[in-house]
Amino acid sequence: MTNDQGAVLLSPLLPDDPPKVGDFWLDARLTSTVAGVAYIAHDAQATSVLLIMLSEGAAQDAAARDRLAGAVNQMHIDTVVARGGEGQDGGRLGRRYRSEDDDPTEPGATPQAPWVALAYDGSAQSGAEAVRILDEIELRGLRQVGRPAGPGFQLNWINKFHPGSTRLWPLPWPGRHDRAGALSILASWLLMMLMAALAVLVAILLFQQSPPVSPPPPVPPTSPQSPSGSPNPSDSPNPSDSPNPSDSPSPSDSPNPSNSASPSPSSGSPNPSETSSGGGSPTPDSRL
Repeated sequence: MTNDQGAVLLSPLLPDDPPKVGDFWLDARLTSTVAGVAYIAHDAQATSVLLIMLSEGAAQDAAARDRLAGAVNQMHIDTVVARGGEGQDGGRLGRRYRSEDDDPTEPGATPQAPWVALAYDGSAQSGAEAVRILDEIELRGLRQVGRPAGPGFQLNWINKFHPGSTRLWPLPWPGRHDRAGALSILASWLLMMLMAALAVLVAILLFQQSPPVSPPPPVPPTSPQSPSGSPNPSDSPNPSDSPNPSDSPSPSDSPNPSNSASPSPSSGSPNPSETSSGGGSPTPDSRL
């Protein structure tokens, strides 16, 4: 808030605070209530803004989102730098809405919490304006009507005062919560290309230093071993060595059956009468 001299008092960011909301990087906390948190932030052009974002409980309440949209639409157009989140794209100043639908999201993810970025000059009036908006969302400034009776009224999200859900894209450099611009993307791209070139160079050097490997000597074809007793295929007669049908003896050159060397039954074979009789003189051969 402010001190006695009117200076704005800032507090450091907490671990629950996101490093970036929309296009604005958060620098410090200005004030916080159960309805939301007011931050001091800057964009890529180093323009300081007062960023108000609803808490987790208020972001889940449609009435609280409408109260923030109504408060923003009543402001001067030069006061509102940008706005975003769920339910903040309508009304008189809907032109200031910055959509982030092109950023990658998980299916069924929680919608982004409503936020608004206002012009900030470092004066105490900027802090007072943030408190006024948060009190209006929390219904703190409502005038009491009638006498209180019965149980006290309390918002159902009064205990969910942590900052609402945000989306961060592109991702910042690991371990740092500052702006992620073209310089970080270029540095990561150059580092990736350098590692790829180094890997290719190492592969080339390894293949150049390896000794040449000669191919194995050719193996002559070997004939399969034939089983014992079976003729070897190499010993089969050559078809060229088969006798020519023209060299076969003609029928005229064939021997006469009567002159053949086979013994005739009358001369060569014993007489049946001689074989049948046990003893006796042989009968002379009769000439036919």
